Amino acid sequence: MSDAVDSESLLSRASELIDRAVAAGADAADAVVVRGHSRSVTVRLGKVEGTEASESDDFSLRVFVGKRVASVSANPGFDLKLLAERAVAMAKASPEDPFSSLADPSDLAKDWPELELFDPSEVSADQLTEAALATEAAAVGYGGITNSGGGGASAGMGGLVLATSHGFSGSYKASRFGRSVSVIAGEGTKMERDYDFDSRLYYADLRDAADIGIGAAERAVKRLNPRQVPTAKDVTVVYDPRVARGIAGHIAGAINGASVARKTSFLRDRMGKQVLKSGLFVTDDPLVVRGSSSRPFDGEGVRGERLVMIEDGILNHWFLSTSTARELGLSTNGRGVRGGTAVNPASTNFALEPGDVSPEDLIRSIGTGFYVTELIGQGVNMVTGEYSRGASGFWIENGELTFPVSEVTIASNLKDMFMRITPADDIDRKFGVAAPTLAIEGMTLAGK
Repeated sequence: MSDAVDSESLLSRASELIDRAVAAGADAADAVVVRGHSRSVTVRLGKVEGTEASESDDFSLRVFVGKRVASVSANPGFDLKLLAERAVAMAKASPEDPFSSLADPSDLAKDWPELELFDPSEVSADQLTEAALATEAAAVGYGGITNSGGGGASAGMGGLVLATSHGFSGSYKASRFGRSVSVIAGEGTKMERDYDFDSRLYYADLRDAADIGIGAAERAVKRLNPRQVPTAKDVTVVYDPRVARGIAGHIAGAINGASVARKTSFLRDRMGKQVLKSGLFVTDDPLVVRGSSSRPFDGEGVRGERLVMIEDGILNHWFLSTSTARELGLSTNGRGVRGGTAVNPASTNFALEPGDVSPEDLIRSIGTGFYVTELIGQGVNMVTGEYSRGASGFWIENGELTFPVSEVTIASNLKDMFMRITPADDIDRKFGVAAPTLAIEGMTLAGK
């Protein structure tokens, strides 16, 4: 059976489930099928360590009886009538929720563009094994590498089938392919580990296996013989793009409407005010063709549009689903995401937009500072903005990366950090959260 036919079958079943819920006493309902099919291979030291394959179509039904709501989940093969009756009975026994409801009909997507999210390439287990072995072999064969943490390759597909009682019906699917490897350089107490990976929607877009392996090896070898540096205040910290995505992720978390409604965001009272340095822009776009986190409509059937979340440093938008928007007295902007039986807002293709200086020139302009390549621990308080992370990387001296550094802690407050960001021009938009190299002034470094 083709996937197109299969999606039609799932939509038909979801629509029938809604009809059953309405017949059982629901005022409104929606049904969603979250799809996931994947295959992966892991190897270590030239031998296959594991293979895994999974396939699931998980149904969720959400029903509304007045201002009461309930959700239930089931695997394929369930009895439609029993599931619908159970959901309605649960809703009738639930407390009232003044904010939960289906999206307003005027917000629903009527049509959507072709985003090219699905690559039909069939990748066999043998091909995955070959790629995983080749990635690891390139890494282990690099001078200075003494052991392997393992390599892997994967291929999969995920998607969403959604039907609602007020007329929405739609589905989409997205493929995903990946390669990764982790290796160790050095020996005894002087070992250092690092990794590299790639993840793409289209198989042909994946980085070459050998390139990934060599990238991981180079990073590990460069970390050998690290030093501690003295404790210092007012240090300029430069975030490698791989860890700079974490800073962008903190921005995304702080402007999530759910966090604002719960009063767990340190930016909850900053709408319309400056939250980043002037000249900085943050965007979110669910309609990027072949975008890592693109989607033609959200988990409620609402089509989102590209938003400039932060413009010239000024906060313009929260991420909003229908219920979160109503709680805040606003309208959804199509950022609802299904998570189990709940719908919560989240970013799509989120980017802290680049500046106009190369990372080399940015580092050169700093003179002395700390270039971070890895962060350790979870020392970020999103309620207060307090930030403290273990870190390793390289010391910057005379505008150049010099010796490796480890066992230090960098600290500040995200509110201050956001106002001191200087971005380079090297953004890589292949990930759902993207950021270029970032320099942040005025941080505290705790060392020896």
